[in-house]
Amino acid sequence: MVPALFVLGDSLVDVGNNNYLPFSIAKADFPNNGIDYPARIPTGRFSNGKVIADFLAEKVGLPTSPPYLSLLSNNNKRPFLTGVNFASGASGILNSTGQSLGMVIPLTKQVDYYASVHKDLLEKLGSSGAQNYLSKSLFAIDTGSNDVLSYSDSSDLREKSTPQQYVGLMIRTLKSQMKRLYIYDARKFLIPGVASVGCAPSRRIENRAGECNEELNALSIKYNEGLKSMLLKLKSKLKDINYSYFDAYSFTQNIIQKPAAYGTTCSVIRNWLKGLIRSQKVLKYANILVSFSGFLRLKLLAVVSGRLNADVPCIPISTYCSNRSNHGFGI
Repeated sequence: MVPALFVLGDSLVDVGNNNYLPFSIAKADFPNNGIDYPARIPTGRFSNGKVIADFLAEKVGLPTSPPYLSLLSNNNKRPFLTGVNFASGASGILNSTGQSLGMVIPLTKQVDYYASVHKDLLEKLGSSGAQNYLSKSLFAIDTGSNDVLSYSDSSDLREKSTPQQYVGLMIRTLKSQMKRLYIYDARKFLIPGVASVGCAPSRRIENRAGECNEELNALSIKYNEGLKSMLLKLKSKLKDINYSYFDAYSFTQNIIQKPAAYGTTCSVIRNWLKGLIRSQKVLKYANILVSFSGFLRLKLLAVVSGRLNADVPCIPISTYCSNRSNHGFGI
């Protein structure tokens, strides 16, 4: 299907890069993080098991792309020919996002890392060989949620810019980085929008009724509208790029509002990218899957503590659900 999968983004697709950041507190290396991973050990994935990047790789018939920083750590700078993962938990499109957590890899730096990989591929495959290989590869960019959350949390950001101005900055920055990827021979893109982050348990505990933060959701919608418009315009200028946009917002809202439609056992599994909006009709991944397994309750996380299980992250003292397959959270 594709020769390689290159992944950029945040914790939804980070497979361990943050483990190699010595001054970051945004890590998922506690035992409970890997309780449902095949080896039952933490791997740096912000999940009790696999993350989106794992399922995407499985669907396109490739091994999971390794975290880029693991290659540097092992003194193996030659990239895997099946792809590399540059994603970093808590990062965002903007360089400022996540910096309060000590150290993350913003999208700009992730693209810098890819530029190094591109250079190595030129040396290994030659100019025409690398161009052919990369033009057929898939570049998944799953980011933006943390930027939306940062705007909501920062009075300074809200004072400096309106929601529309902030979203505009996000879109312009993402466009700039996509154009850089294009210069380095990326042609096929998978771009999810931002999900309904206002319905995250950590946001729902902010009001007594436990309802979604609609202000945050409105910002997500505004960003997604800008993203779709930008992608269409980019395609009109760069004729040879192909992309698929996934409406993560509608998908997560549908699960939250109609959980029974996704089953009450583990039989309904891996549905995440089934609703790809193939506006350019070029990527045929209508059945790419992820780990939603049918839900009994959608208002709790599987591994954490506190009201709505949202007050404390997945640290060693946290409790976790015994029936984790009936719970879900991945916004």
